[in-house]
Amino acid sequence: MRGFTVLLQKEFREAWRSWKFLWIPLVFALLGMSDPLTNYYMMDILNAVGNVPEGFEMLMPELMPVDLLQASIGQFQTIGLLVLIASFVGTISKERASGMATLLYVRPISFGAYFMSKFIVMSTISFISILAGFAASVYYTVVLYGTFEIGSLMASFFTYFSWLLFVIAVTLMMSATFKTVVATACAFAFIFIGQILDALVGAFWTISPWKLPVYGVQLMRGTMEMPDYWWSLSITLVITLICMSIGILTMKKNASMTKI
Repeated sequence: MRGFTVLLQKEFREAWRSWKFLWIPLVFALLGMSDPLTNYYMMDILNAVGNVPEGFEMLMPELMPVDLLQASIGQFQTIGLLVLIASFVGTISKERASGMATLLYVRPISFGAYFMSKFIVMSTISFISILAGFAASVYYTVVLYGTFEIGSLMASFFTYFSWLLFVIAVTLMMSATFKTVVATACAFAFIFIGQILDALVGAFWTISPWKLPVYGVQLMRGTMEMPDYWWSLSITLVITLICMSIGILTMKKNASMTKI
């Protein structure tokens, strides 16, 4: 792919200058630590807020470490995904609309190199972000509740990262295909409506990209049916590659729409 190294350096510099390597991981770290701390200090928080009847005592359920990590992943699935998609959905469409892409298209570079440079930088930021989120959640859970089994924890982490690669590929594909406003709506709809449908009627199927975050937790609980896990993981990676290919093709098709 022509010009890949130069484009990759450009994307990394832009990500550094926009502080994405700092503030996005920070958001995930805050999300990761919130559930262990909130659950452990709930009574102290209620007493500090006031208006608690005298003698009132809330019976908190006995939580296992995996329960707290599951709650943190739930935070990543809502606020975390909102942050990632909103940060990256205009990465191609905005350059096309502003005319910035014209400066790249007139040079001897390939569309595949252009797309992959953005995908790799987005994947790197996402990896650092969920690493920060998992680390914060695991640290406070271990301090306040108990320990994890390292092998299953690593399996859960990389399972969730595989899900994020799918989200990134869909987001970039939408950005390459549509204008920013439409791409944003389509990316949010595809990811979040898929989550809602899987939560409501997902019991009727066991293989789906949207099941990977749940399956990552089940790996830690030791309740995972491994054939379903491997099929879901394989299909997710295949769909990720398909979305990347579609993104490259539509980027080439829409090159004529670039503002001059």
